Parts: sequence; C-alpha cells; structure tokens
Amino acid sequence: MNDVSIAQQNFLLSQKKHRRVVRTGRLCLFLLFLILWEGAAQAGAIDSFIFSSPSKAALCAYGMLLDYSLFTHIGVTLFETIASFGFVILFTVIITVALWYNRRLSETLEPYLVVLNSLPKSALAPLLIVWLGANYTTIILTGVSVAIFGSILSLYTSFQSVDAEKVKLIYTLGGRKSHVLAKVILPASIPSLFSIMKVNIGLCLVGVIIGEFIASRQGLGYLIIYGSQVFKLDWVIMSIAILCILACGLYGLISGLEKRYLKKFS
Repeated sequence: MNDVSIAQQNFLLSQKKHRRVVRTGRLCLFLLFLILWEGAAQAGAIDSFIFSSPSKAALCAYGMLLDYSLFTHIGVTLFETIASFGFVILFTVIITVALWYNRRLSETLEPYLVVLNSLPKSALAPLLIVWLGANYTTIILTGVSVAIFGSILSLYTSFQSVDAEKVKLIYTLGGRKSHVLAKVILPASIPSLFSIMKVNIGLCLVGVIIGEFIASRQGLGYLIIYGSQVFKLDWVIMSIAILCILACGLYGLISGLEKRYLKKFS
C-alpha cells in the first residue's frame, strides 16, 4: 500500500510539473511574440502606423478606459454574445427534442438544416438588417444564425447515438417516450451539450462581430470596422486582443461548469 501511495504521489507530482512547464511555455511564447513585435516597430522594421504595436494598443486602451467608452463597447458585445448564446442553447434543445419526438418531422427538415448550416452566415446579415433594421435584435439574430443549425444537427446526432438497449429497457418496463427522454436521452446527451456549448460561445461571438460590422455604432466589432476605415489601427489591434480575452474567458467559464457537473454526477 505504501509503495502504491508513493507511486501515486510521484505520478501527481509529474502531472503538476508537466502542467507548469506547459503554462510557462505558453507564457514565454506569448511574451516573445510581444517583444519581437514591439522591437520591430521601434526599430522601424515594420511600419507602426500600419501594424501598430503592443505599447500603442495598450496606450489606446488606457485612454478609452479613462473616459469609460471602452467599458461601453465591451459591455455591448458581451451582452449580445451572451444573449445570442442563450437563445441558441434554448432553441437547440427545444427543436432537437421536437425532431426526436417526430421522426417524420426530422426526416423532412434534415436537408434544410444541412443547407442552412452550410450557408455563409455573413450573407444573412444584410438581409436581417433590411428586414429588422440596424439594432440589437438584428445583431443577436446574426449571432444565433451562425451557431444554431450546426448545434441542432450535433445534438440530434447525440440523441440518436444513445444506447438502444437502455431505451428498450424503459419501454419494456412500461415507460413512455417522455420517460425515455427524461431518464435516458437527456442525461446521456449532457456531455455532448457541453461540447456544443463550448463551440457555440465562440461562434456566437463571431456572429455578433459580423453583425456589429454592418449594423452597429457600439461594440468591439464597430471599433474594428471603423478603426480600419479611418486607419486607427490601434483600435483594431486593441479590439482583437480584447476579443481574444473574452473568448478565452467565456470558454473557460463553460469548461469550469462542465468540470463541476462531471465531478458531481460522474
């Protein structure tokens, strides 16, 4: 027992060391990129007007923090992303359950879902603006349109992949289709739903930025498109960096929820 315990401790220590080395490597690589970028801009190897630099982007962010305008742009994009993500998950579950309940409906709609999922979503944004106007609703729907069709197809595939023997057991014991859904299908599909959520949070952010490119006067997408039009490349670089941070934060939040769920119910 003592030998096993020592082996386990050594294994855990090696895993911690491995994670520490990986994190350190990631940080060093990122810092090296920033240093090379800043050095090239300062030395004139690249045009700092066109390519900007980390220091100029940081000064731009600092100035916009002082007048609180950056908080407004971040808040708008974050609100639109979370709203579109919430609608995607809600409608994905509802529509997938309806497709699972009615086989004829699923066979009828499947080719349309495949086509809509393959359609470039940036092509829908101008139509939504014409139909609904340039407002928050249009941007949120653009974010929803980017993610929802693929989500429905993925979750429906997960529903179809559930162990048939468990489903048969419910029916053998006198259960109905609603019992199969509640006791077998939904619980077995929770891991797949978390995977879909981790993909969708990024897709919703992309959709919102596409909408803000076309139909907004606020948000990080607006800063990117406006900054590129008037050659304020510091705004563009700063906004892209903030988007990366937001994407990582939202993904990490969902991953944390997934780990808590698996730890509690596995």
